[in-house]
Amino acid sequence: MLPRLNPHYFHLRQFPNTIACFFLSLLTACGGPLVGVTVVDERTALENQVLGTYQELNQEVMLVASVRYIDPKGKLQQSAALPPGKKDVARALQRISFNKDDLNRFKAMGLVGENTDGGVTLLSPEKAPPDEKAFLENLVKEENEDRLIVMHRVVETNETLTAQDLPRVHKMFASLNRDKAVTGEWIQQETGEWVQKVAPK
Repeated sequence: MLPRLNPHYFHLRQFPNTIACFFLSLLTACGGPLVGVTVVDERTALENQVLGTYQELNQEVMLVASVRYIDPKGKLQQSAALPPGKKDVARALQRISFNKDDLNRFKAMGLVGENTDGGVTLLSPEKAPPDEKAFLENLVKEENEDRLIVMHRVVETNETLTAQDLPRVHKMFASLNRDKAVTGEWIQQETGEWVQKVAPK
């Protein structure tokens, strides 16, 4: 009999658009074919653990969104209240999804970029339309707050991670965000340099 596979250890390359679910499609579950487990390096193992935990967090968004549900007998029931930690991360994911279009618009304008800490940076506030500058600044603030809540929750809910792993989780999300960025968007390299994403060859 084959050993049972741990769903957190699927190879990340089987999910080429997975991190798009992180900031582009947070209300839908990501999927991909299951593959055999091979020996992976420490970074890949961490990515797979975080990815699996993140996917579980996405399910909590649906729990918060569904205040009521129909039970198997067809009766309308109230959903059980979520603990504060789960409620906070679900609300953060909801707000990330809500802000997605505006954030992508400002990225396309070159005003916001993906930084090396897994967050976003306001690059050229002076170039923002005057009537949108305050909105843009608040959007970046909200996005970073929400991403931080998500990253903390990933660490808190993964038994193999501790608070000491948080910086690595930040770097991992940053790497995945760079991979997910579209051509022309600004991304910060691990060296600290800001560059525009180029189309793959």
